[in-house]
Amino acid sequence: MGMGVKGEEEDPLLVSDPGQDEEQQQEQVQHREANVGSVVRETWSESKKMWAIAGPSILSRLAMFSMTVVTQSFSGHLSDLDLAAISIASTVIIAITFGFLLGMASALETFCGQAYGAKQYHMLGIYLQRSWIVLFLCSLLLLPLFVFATPILKLLGQSNAVAEQSGVVAMWLIPMHLCFPFQFTLQRFLQSQLKTGVIAWISGGALAIHVLVSWLFVYNLRVGIVGAALTLDFSWWVSVFGLFGYVVSGRCPHSWTGLLAQAFVGLWEFFKLSAASGVMLALENFYYSVLIIVSGYLHNTEVAVDALSISITIFGWESMIPLGFLAAAGVRVANELGAGNAKGAKFATTVSVLTSLVVGLLFWSTIMAFHEKLAMIFTSSSSVITMVNELAVLLAFTVLLNSIQPVLSGVAIGCGWHGVVAFINIGSYYLIGVPLGFFLGWLLPFGVTSIWSGMIGGTVVRTVILAIITFRCEWEKEAQKAQIHIRMDELPTTNLCPSNALTYVAM
Repeated sequence: MGMGVKGEEEDPLLVSDPGQDEEQQQEQVQHREANVGSVVRETWSESKKMWAIAGPSILSRLAMFSMTVVTQSFSGHLSDLDLAAISIASTVIIAITFGFLLGMASALETFCGQAYGAKQYHMLGIYLQRSWIVLFLCSLLLLPLFVFATPILKLLGQSNAVAEQSGVVAMWLIPMHLCFPFQFTLQRFLQSQLKTGVIAWISGGALAIHVLVSWLFVYNLRVGIVGAALTLDFSWWVSVFGLFGYVVSGRCPHSWTGLLAQAFVGLWEFFKLSAASGVMLALENFYYSVLIIVSGYLHNTEVAVDALSISITIFGWESMIPLGFLAAAGVRVANELGAGNAKGAKFATTVSVLTSLVVGLLFWSTIMAFHEKLAMIFTSSSSVITMVNELAVLLAFTVLLNSIQPVLSGVAIGCGWHGVVAFINIGSYYLIGVPLGFFLGWLLPFGVTSIWSGMIGGTVVRTVILAIITFRCEWEKEAQKAQIHIRMDELPTTNLCPSNALTYVAM
């Protein structure tokens, strides 16, 4: 647009040279179209990179989580008590250890993602082995949760029958718990190198085996609740051996060069970041399991436990999708920061959040449309189906909120903000959400519905805080920090551990 005398804007209709004005307008339109086209191309390119990680990650997570869902489904047709026992063991006891060890493994996602972006491929194998040492030792420290599950559950208010049966199931789920350090870290090791397809194939194969084994032993041979737990142990370890076999078979020649002594160097620093990650995700993963514990204080305990367990299971099942976007955001942000590309990290964040939000809206609509049929997969009890239907609206909005915050957590993982997010989780969930839930539960006469409503408030607070932190992130500084960290970690590798040290001997 032309400028008038003394800087005043002229009315386009009064410009003396209409042809020139039209030419300028046409250039502006072309410039805007070029910008829009550039943004579309960049978005499409980033979406392809993101889905290359998120797609297989979602499939693998759904497959692994579906093993528990399959076991609950078969157990639910044995008896209400068996369903309550397997549900509490998997959504309370396993949820604590699963969330903590999964969070610890996310530290590996930060290290491997940044090292891969910086093309320091040999460091990935060292980081993997460090994570094995740290996570396995921590998994041993968590064993008392399984050994003393029955008295813990009784102390939390569960009935004697449910607590004792859940304690039995928890003991038989220890082998599943001990595979988590290897399952989670092998997945992150491969996905940071964009080798996500193999994770999906192996997880899908393990799920197929689990369905077959569960149908044979639980449904046909009626081995009972202990047999159901053993099928879970077996199927999870099938997945671990499949991933491990792929890694050591020569498919990762640059990142896996055998067992190295350097894996024992810097364990304390690795533990500190891993522990912060573990607290971050454990608090997040366990948050809604509080509802299962509260159900022990309600009338008609088994029905309440079953209904809430089904609702939380559906929520957990759907959560595998935003957790897939969490993985994609973590890898993409870490890769871009490791490569020194601050703008790429910021753009990857934007695309991941918007995509996950669209998927969340889709599932919110699905739950609202089919709320009356949600529980039929797990049980034929009319009382349980009715209660799940009553909780469907809360479930739908919990799913919608959960479509945003895991991606923001993924960004935090990619940047290495694990400790900060752990404190945010404590404050949002356990200093705001849980007290608000119990206050509404005491104030309003709707029992667990009021408690759940209050706890959603904690989720909202956490989402808003993470969104503000991400929006205010100084991406250039984060890229510089990533580069410095990788260079510092490279020094001991060169000096202390030649590539042929303590090479892996095939089993």
